[in-house]
Amino acid sequence: MRKSAIHILPLVLAVVLGSCNDWLTEDAPGSNKIEDYFVSSATAIEVVNATYAPLGWEYGTSTTYYSEWFIGDIVSDDALKGGQGATDMGNAYDMENFKTNPDNRLLLGFYNAQWQGIQRCNLALEQVGKMEVGIDAQFTQELKDRLMAEATFMRAYYYFRLVRVFGGMPLIDYVVDSSNKFNFARASQLDTYAFIIKDLEAAVNALPLKSKYAAADMGRATRGTAQAMLLKANLYLAGFQAQQGVDATAAYQAAKHWGDELMATGEYDLVPQYFDNFTLTGENGKESIFEIQYVEDPRSDYGEGEGFSRGTFTLIMQRPRAGFNDSETGWGFDRPTQNLYDEYEAGDPRRDATIMQQTEGEIDETTVYMGNNYYNRKYAQTTDGAGGGWYHLTHHSRGPLNYRLIRYSDALLMYAEACCELGDLAGATTALNRVRARVGLAAFPYTATIQGQSVTFSSSQADLRLAIRHERRVELAMEGHRWFDLCRWGIAKETMDAYIATESDEARAEYGVFQKGKHELMPIPSEDRQLANGTLEQNPGY
Repeated sequence: MRKSAIHILPLVLAVVLGSCNDWLTEDAPGSNKIEDYFVSSATAIEVVNATYAPLGWEYGTSTTYYSEWFIGDIVSDDALKGGQGATDMGNAYDMENFKTNPDNRLLLGFYNAQWQGIQRCNLALEQVGKMEVGIDAQFTQELKDRLMAEATFMRAYYYFRLVRVFGGMPLIDYVVDSSNKFNFARASQLDTYAFIIKDLEAAVNALPLKSKYAAADMGRATRGTAQAMLLKANLYLAGFQAQQGVDATAAYQAAKHWGDELMATGEYDLVPQYFDNFTLTGENGKESIFEIQYVEDPRSDYGEGEGFSRGTFTLIMQRPRAGFNDSETGWGFDRPTQNLYDEYEAGDPRRDATIMQQTEGEIDETTVYMGNNYYNRKYAQTTDGAGGGWYHLTHHSRGPLNYRLIRYSDALLMYAEACCELGDLAGATTALNRVRARVGLAAFPYTATIQGQSVTFSSSQADLRLAIRHERRVELAMEGHRWFDLCRWGIAKETMDAYIATESDEARAEYGVFQKGKHELMPIPSEDRQLANGTLEQNPGY
């Protein structure tokens, strides 16, 4: 599946959003039933391929860009919005500055894309589940089980993307092909995580190991992908349980179990050179657990809606507006903050692998945003071009670089966190030090200068927790994780207030007031609440 087109059956994938009732129950003359399409292994594979497609959508009918990093990076202390100025992508400006309202088009696009993915998964599960093994020579029980597991995993992943942005979701595990089947009642946040974990547990054993897939199938969900997501989902569940006064021990134990299972496969390891994770040659490599698969194409049907592009906008959006390489400029979004820059310890090579800083001669009025002259290096493709230089795009909407969703270092740090919370300080320290050793940093416990202050970590559980959180920030910076980490740890308010106090006068003047209990979640889009006739409850404060 890697770097290949995903074929979609338009009629099969239609989702009804009208007021009609049971429109599929009566056969029109000369029409086909949905079941009529599912008569070969090729169709089963295609409809499961289609479940992956919305994962890579970044622009469409919401008329704005909506990559997940707009939430994970710029709402946090890791990044400023960037662009041409404060008014460039006003939807992102509102989110960054805690001024978001339910009419935000960026959130609408992101919300709807995940629901498109869930409906595609439900369709695949319903129809592939009905297909008889042996319908052709290729449709074996093994293939059927794998396809069902892929669709189940992807449904869980889309729900995971929704719950950590918007909170509890309606739990729909069937095809919505009639208004009579609409169910907009929201489950709780904890129940939504339980639903996700149940799907992941149902999928994990039927998914092949990464090494068992052919090269053409790289990018599909693997057993390791599901194990890593079970580690992650249980860690999120534990964090929110703890915030709600619920005993989180079982969730931390489950997270540790799935981390043990992942490591026992022997399928993954840290690559020797950190930045190799963000190159074309490093795609789907030893450290990669799950990536969004993108492909470059000189053609474009830009502006025609979701699914029009198989490439990524992230490259052009995050490249510098000018200065570094004037022939390969971009739009200058997702700008690393000074606060993030100061988080790195002396000698940490990850800082310069992550953050590009303009020199005085490269700075002009088009490149500075709120006093900030930093850019994100990880997705700028500064070394993938001819002779190791900047990569040349044949069309700005067709960036070829895959987006890394889960790396093994992420899994190691999540495992360290679960061990730490369970009191297994030795296990946590070992996992943490593996990540630090890759970049030549001292083993925990250690002393370092962080945020301009000398910090000495002791071997206590409290200090180990702080060290793991610090390591997550610098290891995974500008990869869309930071905001969600702050929220699941329950420290978003104090962290953001402290960070804003360190920002430039220009940036501080734009910020609203962070309200604890409100701004950890984004509002449910008003258009979707209208479709639900008022039964889809809004998040507090909106």
